[in-house]
Amino acid sequence: MSASLDHMIVFARDRDVSAAYLAQMLGAPEPTKAGHFTQVEIDHGLTVDFMNTAGSVAVQHYAFLVSDTQFDAAFARLRERGQTYWADPYRRRPNEVNALANDGRLVYFEDPSGHFLEIRTQPSRI
Repeated sequence: MSASLDHMIVFARDRDVSAAYLAQMLGAPEPTKAGHFTQVEIDHGLTVDFMNTAGSVAVQHYAFLVSDTQFDAAFARLRERGQTYWADPYRRRPNEVNALANDGRLVYFEDPSGHFLEIRTQPSRI
């Protein structure tokens, strides 16, 4: 059996707010509660488990490979919110979409806890 990622724990200022945000942005099912976690099921059984933290949140980066349709929907939500997004990880190109090879696209944006999220339509290995 090959290894596959089952879940990841993401520390948040408010686990419910962060989980709802991610589910909405990715068009995922409503988050569910599981003990100290609020879980978002992504795909292939992978869950992102949000957990409250009392201290400051160490910002992490999470990249999600999405279809063109999912990208369009998430990008529309970013714009509806008036949320800043970037075409690059250094945040030098605000409110731009990065055009990748093979008609791919990507954008970076922050979640409610400050984590740096990325949605992309092509794998990073291309």
